[in-house]
Amino acid sequence: MKLKALLVVLVSAVLALAGCSVDNGGQHGDDSGKPTIRIGYQTFPSGDLIVKNNKWLEEALPDYNIKWTKFDSGADVNTAFVAGELDFGALGSSPVARGLSEPLNIPYKVAFVLDVAGDNEALVVRNGAGVDTIAQLKGRRIGTPFASTAHYSLLAALDQNGLSANDVQLIDLQPQAILAAWERGDIDAAYTWLPTLDELRKTGRDLITSRQLADAGKPTLDLATVSDEFASAHPEAVDVWRQQQGRALDLIREDPQAAAEAIAAEIGLTPQDVAGQLKQMVFLTPQDISSTEWLGTEGNPGNLAVNLESASQFLADQSQIPAAAPLKTFQDAVYTKGLPGALNE
Repeated sequence: MKLKALLVVLVSAVLALAGCSVDNGGQHGDDSGKPTIRIGYQTFPSGDLIVKNNKWLEEALPDYNIKWTKFDSGADVNTAFVAGELDFGALGSSPVARGLSEPLNIPYKVAFVLDVAGDNEALVVRNGAGVDTIAQLKGRRIGTPFASTAHYSLLAALDQNGLSANDVQLIDLQPQAILAAWERGDIDAAYTWLPTLDELRKTGRDLITSRQLADAGKPTLDLATVSDEFASAHPEAVDVWRQQQGRALDLIREDPQAAAEAIAAEIGLTPQDVAGQLKQMVFLTPQDISSTEWLGTEGNPGNLAVNLESASQFLADQSQIPAAAPLKTFQDAVYTKGLPGALNE
């Protein structure tokens, strides 16, 4: 009954969310005679935004309507998947680990690695807060979006420094709400991501970044998932979607100015600002993504599954989920069909 009640709450939440989150922006057709691909995206710099801005999916999949919906965090994306509102979604590795574990057990698979978190996610403290180390955050108010990669990284950073979530005052805030709370002086520190992160850095400084946590064995990623139902019914569309995501990674590497301009148009920043943010992130090549370190190849899921299992175990240890899911759960949830060929145009 508890799980059923939770699912009811989640479905109700996403229905309320849908009324304010849909971002049509002229980015999808309205031909009711075509099947619709429903994509949940976030506004962190990524190849996903390049695909959206350039309408590459609309061009590559003319027999489908493409519907883009903006979400503020991975927790919201998970909620939409639970409600059956999405076919694809962009979210962090921690929300994916949570989504694949009990009690959510979301029927989706990881189909792409959007980026590996670097200096684009960080724990920042306000100038003048009198805090020089993470250990000195004891008793302080810290904002972060719960159930996100930032939340996972924050807990890992506290744990490394002898603190638990109970030793600080954690405040569940989405990135824009973090910025508002920061400007009001309601919080002393925050763990969040770009572009909000760079706004906080104007009056604060980093205590630790996700790149440093990755070096210490707690890496986080931005991933893209596809629902089991859609992948089963439209595998050819998943291949095309992955090809366009790979095309975006190539553009970031080969023409960073064009990549920055496309992303800037989606998030309301200047191309110069976006170019600086892209340099803080780690983007794989399409070839990397189908390597054993990441997704792997058809029938042979890569080490991404181990990363997700580790995240699930950490969340369980922190009492964020009831229990960690076994490695096989995550191996089964890596979408390797057609790899590596599906990443080549």
